[in-house]
Parts: sequence; C-alpha cells; structure tokens
Amino acid sequence: MPETSRRGLLFGAAAVSTGALLTACTSNEPKSAQPAGNSQPAADGKPGKPVTIGFAGPQADHGWLNAINVNAKSRAEKYSEVTLEITEGSNDTAAQIGQVKTLINKKVDVLVILPADGKALTQVGLEAMKAGIPVVNLDRIFASPQAYRCWVGGDNYGMGLNAGHYIGEQLKGKANAKVVELAGIDNLELTKQRSQGFADALKNYPNIKLVARQAAEFTVESGQAKMAQLLQAQKQFDALWNHDDDQGVGALRAIQQAGRDEFIMVGGAGAKSAMDAIKADNSVIKATVLYPPTMAASAIDLARALGQSKGISGLSEMEIPTSLTLYSAVVTKDNIDQYLPTGFN
Repeated sequence: MPETSRRGLLFGAAAVSTGALLTACTSNEPKSAQPAGNSQPAADGKPGKPVTIGFAGPQADHGWLNAINVNAKSRAEKYSEVTLEITEGSNDTAAQIGQVKTLINKKVDVLVILPADGKALTQVGLEAMKAGIPVVNLDRIFASPQAYRCWVGGDNYGMGLNAGHYIGEQLKGKANAKVVELAGIDNLELTKQRSQGFADALKNYPNIKLVARQAAEFTVESGQAKMAQLLQAQKQFDALWNHDDDQGVGALRAIQQAGRDEFIMVGGAGAKSAMDAIKADNSVIKATVLYPPTMAASAIDLARALGQSKGISGLSEMEIPTSLTLYSAVVTKDNIDQYLPTGFN
C-alpha cells in the first residue's frame, strides 16, 4: 500500500492530469522579459534525447499498486524516445534489491523505485546514486535523502485532514454527531498519518465525537469483517471514514447485509468502484479522498526530464524539485465526472 512520511511541494491538480506538468512553456511577453531561471530548456511532449528508465515496484497485489504499474507503462509509451525497463514486482525486499541491482548493472539512465520497504531499499538507492544513476523515489520514502534525487508521492496526513473536514462540514449542524473510523494496517506509518490528519480535522468541529475505530488490512475480506464488528458495536452513528477503497468494497457488503443506511461513508484512494457508487448516489458512500496512482506517471515525466537534463515548465528553477507531494482531493457527486477517469480497478 502507499506509504510516505514526507510532505513537500504541493502538486495539486497534477493528480488529474500529469501532462500539464511538463508541457512547453509559452508566453506572449518578449524574450527579454522572461526570468533568467527559465533559460534552462523545459521538458515537453516533443521527442528528445533517448532515455532508458528502470522501474522497480512491489507486487501488484492491490488495486492501487496495479494502477501504479499501469500509469507508469502508459506514460512511458507516450514518449517515443523513452525505453522502460520494468521489473516483476516483489514484496520480498531481498528480491526487489536484486532487481534494482540488475537495473544498475544494465546502466539505465534513471531509476524510478517504489520500494516494498523504504528503509530496507535505502542502501540500493544510495548505490544507484553513487553510480551516477539519479533515482526518483516513488511514494514510500527511503531513510536517507541521499538515496534519491527526487521524491514524489501522496499526502497521507492530507487524506485524513480532508476526509475529516468533509465529514465535519456535512455534520456541522447536527448536535452530538458520532463518527467511526475504519483504518488500515495500524503498524504502518501511513495509517498513523491518515488517522492523525482525521483527528486534527475533527478538532474544528466540537459537535462531533469519534466513537469507534477499527483497523483492517487493506483487503476486501478484512474490510467486511471489521466493518461488521463496528456495526454490531455501534447501533447508530452519523459518518464513517474508511481509509482504503479496496477494503471499502468489503465494508459496503457488511453495511448492506446489516441493512444500515443512517450514516454517510467517505472512502480513501480513489478506486473506480467507489467513484461509480458516488456517481450512482444509491448507497451510503458519498465521497472518496484521493491518493492518486497517477503519481507513477508523474515519476516517469520527472525521470525523463532528469535523463534529458531538463527542468519543469512553469517553474523558474533550472532543475526539477527534490520533493513533490500530490494533493488529496475530495471527490463527490459534484465533481465526479472530472475525477472518474483517474479511478482504478
């Protein structure tokens, strides 16, 4: 599952269209009026210097992780000069380290790595950087900033914060409102960050109380089992925040089996199943907070720019930033058509 403990430069609407990130910079102003920093060429959609990008990620055993691979592949295919060397994903850290070492030995131009375990893969990231291969660290962050040239990922704290504010606004007129939370795996830093963001947001709404919290395991089965327990323990509540849309499929099953509909549900990550349910507007789920897998497409864009020694259009600096954090937008029936194309299976 996505994991990050670093928050950097907000990447905002890039969650919807990464193509806007690296498009050519145009202006009606005279050339002399442009900032000096823009003298560095910006990456654009035109074919440039050939670049071989090595991509290593964990096993795609979750909808979000599979979407990461799909986004990386489809983005690379848009560039005729980009060759993508993609490994077979593995959750075994030793196997993934071996795969990255193979890419280093192949002398790829740039590496994009979504580590199964950021701390465990730090050393091989350092090895690549020392070999002169810049690393784009995707989402789960390495233990040392020396192990990557650029980090790009999602905002777990922001997910919780935005989920909490959405629920707070829906319930702000209700006295003694009750909220429950179906979290992810509790020993993961990402889960702690999502819960902290949610708790911090709810502090702005004194009429709302978090009455129950249950940790699941990011699977349909765990979502159904843990949600059933919550429903049995809480005979009435007003809102549910579920950290992950995959486990949310199971949670919805438990809710339907229990015949409960007195509350609203907010999901997490942006799965197509959740978005379809929001658009249909015939169940308790009314929103989902994005953790966009399009970050993999952005990582390919950044790796291409690194391989071609180019910067980013729209920024004055001649180099790409060292850190990019995508925004966790709240998707509701009001904006569903905008975000539906980003939904993953």
